[in-house]
Amino acid sequence: MSTVPTPGPSRDHLDWPFFGPEHRDYAQRLDGFAATGGLAGLDHAAVDGTCRTLVARLGAAELLDAAVPEPHQDGSAISSRKICLARETLAWHDGLADFAFAMQGLGTGAITLAGSPDLKATVLPKARRGDWLAAFALSEADAGSDVAAMACAARPHGDAYVLDGEKTWISNGGIADVYTVFARSGEAPGTRGISAFVVFPDDPGFSVTERIDVIAPHPLATIRFEGCRIPAERRLGTPGEGFKIAMRTLDIFRASVAAAGLGFARRALDEALAYAPRRKMLGGRLADLQLTQAALGDMATGIDAAALLTYRAAWRRDVQGLPTTREAAMAKMTATETAQTVIDRAVQLFGGRGVRSGETVERLYREIRALRIYEGATEVQKLIIARDLLKATAKAPP
Repeated sequence: MSTVPTPGPSRDHLDWPFFGPEHRDYAQRLDGFAATGGLAGLDHAAVDGTCRTLVARLGAAELLDAAVPEPHQDGSAISSRKICLARETLAWHDGLADFAFAMQGLGTGAITLAGSPDLKATVLPKARRGDWLAAFALSEADAGSDVAAMACAARPHGDAYVLDGEKTWISNGGIADVYTVFARSGEAPGTRGISAFVVFPDDPGFSVTERIDVIAPHPLATIRFEGCRIPAERRLGTPGEGFKIAMRTLDIFRASVAAAGLGFARRALDEALAYAPRRKMLGGRLADLQLTQAALGDMATGIDAAALLTYRAAWRRDVQGLPTTREAAMAKMTATETAQTVIDRAVQLFGGRGVRSGETVERLYREIRALRIYEGATEVQKLIIARDLLKATAKAPP
């Protein structure tokens, strides 16, 4: 149950110098998509079918174009700022819609960056139209943030590779039409011996062994490979290049996780701003209390600070073409942690109503929690930032 009468998130930040007319036009298209029923009639109890519906609608509206380029284009055609605007907008409206959009880009990003012309021609148009769902299979039970601990193996065999092992916490697992899979191919120790492959669910030896339920439902699964034979032409890039491809992909999309956090946080603030003036409290209104005003001020300031970091990272990649490892990590860490704080304060302002099932702030409370973990937990982002700083310092002239 929402208290917000407005049709969507604020667009005040589109006046910032990070954006041009094409981004404002894209934001208008996103708002129009939501306003004309693009997010209507969704059954969140049936997440598999709802994700397919959402991806098909987003594809038909040509909103996936920002995240999934045409086959002849390269990674520079992926617009980080548009992806961030999409995720911020969709998260404001519906967390599952944000998830559905994000996975189309993340699941095909490595193919865009390192796929052969034939692979691009096979996968990208279908993902761009919303006909196929995509998945990104990197995590394992003992290799989440520590990718070097990966155990899933890819053994060369003639003109093919044979995959054996498991991947878990795979978003769109069990319903995806194409999987980007990372496996240890053994060219060198650690991360230098990992390669990337495209796997289809009808490949012999591929199976889904478990569907995973989480507090904010979306499709998750454990997948297994048992003698799964993949033609060598479905390898992405050169042998042993998989880790670099994975990190390049995550660098593009990590800032968009921050944008999703922004969307959740903005919605929580909007809900609080709509509720506080109407809630009677101590002979006046909740909004009249200085503690309430202080909370709202902190919430708004935190959101703007996180938004500046988020769109700086996206702008730096889009416009300057520079590495964004440190900037994206800063944005992801700050935005998701800020969103958790903002949403928690909104729940507190709503009092008992805030924890009632079906309330918007209660849904946001469940949805934000995972963002502080996936695509690198907050603690990992701190390590990334510090190591990048130390590397830059070591390279600096005395």
